[in-house]
Amino acid sequence: NCNKILQDHRWDVVVNWIAFKPKDVENDIKLFQGKTKQYIFISSASAYQKPPEFPIITESTPLKNPYWQYSRDKIACEDLLISEYRNNNFPITIVRPSLTFDTVIPLPIGGWQEYTIVDRIKKGQKIIVHGDGTSLWTIMHAKDFAKGFIGLLGHQQTLGEAFHITSDELLTWNQIHETVAEAVGKKANIVHIPSDFLVKYDENLIGGLLGDKAHSVIFDNTKIKRFVPGFTASIPFTKAIQATVNSFEADPSRQIIKQETNDLIDKIISDYEKIYNN
Repeated sequence: NCNKILQDHRWDVVVNWIAFKPKDVENDIKLFQGKTKQYIFISSASAYQKPPEFPIITESTPLKNPYWQYSRDKIACEDLLISEYRNNNFPITIVRPSLTFDTVIPLPIGGWQEYTIVDRIKKGQKIIVHGDGTSLWTIMHAKDFAKGFIGLLGHQQTLGEAFHITSDELLTWNQIHETVAEAVGKKANIVHIPSDFLVKYDENLIGGLLGDKAHSVIFDNTKIKRFVPGFTASIPFTKAIQATVNSFEADPSRQIIKQETNDLIDKIISDYEKIYNN
C-alpha cells in the first residue's frame, strides 16, 4: 500500500511526468497532500486552444483542444489540480512543454522512435510534410528545457502558477525537415500534403497534426524568464538534431525502419499525386 509506505516521508518537491488522466492526479493528491512543499504536474502545450484564435501563446491562452484526447485529459488534470490548490492549498505548479527532444527524431510522420523518415531521406525517396510546410513551430532540446525546469524546483513563488518552457527559435516545417536532411548530408525530397488529407489515412495523426503541429504557434516565454532569471534556450535545432542523428547512426539497433510506415507514406503520396496531377 503506497499510503503506508509514504506516510512517514516528506518532500521538498514531487514531480509527476507520467500523469495522463485525472485519476492519476487524484491519486497523487491523496498520496502527497501535506507531504510535499511543491507538486509539479507535467502538462502539455498541446492543451492550448486549437485552432489558436491568436498566434502568440501565453500561459493565459485558453485551454481547449477538440482534436486530441491526450490534450483534453491534460486539461482535465490541470482543472482538478487548480481546484485542489484553491480549495485545499495543494501546492501545485503546472509545466507545459511543447515538442522537446533529445534521443528521438522529432518529425510527425516516420520519426520519433523510428528511423524510417531518415532512411527515406538518405535514399532520396519522397517524404511528406504536412500543409505547405510554412507553418511555424518550435522544437526544444531537453537540456535547454532542463535549465528552465530546474529553476522552478522549490521556487515558492511558482505555487498556483502555470508555465510553458519552449525555445524562442521559430522554424517552418520545411526548415525542420530540411535540417534533418542536412544532418545526413542529403537534400529532402518533400511532397506537401494537406493535413486533412493525411488524417484520413491514419487517425493517430488527427491529434498530432490537427490538434497540434498543423497550426503555427509562437510561444511567449516572458513568464518563465521572469521567474527563472537567466533562462534561455541556447541549443539551435541544427546543432541538436545533428547530435541526435549521429547517435542513431552510431547504433544500428536504434535504426528502426518500419515497412508499414514506408507503405503508408508511399500510398498517401501515390493517392495524392493522382488527384493533384489530374
